[in-house]
Amino acid sequence: MVDAGKSTGGARLSRINLELARSKQHAEGSILEGYEFIAPLDASSHIDLDAWKRQRALCFVHRLERGAIIERGLLVHKAGGVGGATWAFDYEPGGAADEEAGYRFGAHAFTPGEYVSIRDEDGELLTYRVSSVKPA
Repeated sequence: MVDAGKSTGGARLSRINLELARSKQHAEGSILEGYEFIAPLDASSHIDLDAWKRQRALCFVHRLERGAIIERGLLVHKAGGVGGATWAFDYEPGGAADEEAGYRFGAHAFTPGEYVSIRDEDGELLTYRVSSVKPA
């Protein structure tokens, strides 16, 4: 069994929190709307694909609304999308209906204050701010 708090091949499992950022649709953003997920990050704070392959069962996601968990799923890596592959949150493993795709997640550093985008299950692209990154 892999110890989630230990480094694996140079990557560390991290608990990443995302908060809905300000936008035209959400003028104030929201600290109560977002995601919490576990991912192996390398030294430059990018998701490490090889470490994820070894620890994918530990890479869960919680979707939050009004501060409460409303969906639980897994961080998955799928063929297709920009750069040939897409990171997504899958709430129904084996099905395609409940996925939310991260826009260029492979290119983003997950450090507090950075911004990332996620295409929700309705196809809307929303922006989130990385609010915290802690060891898992």
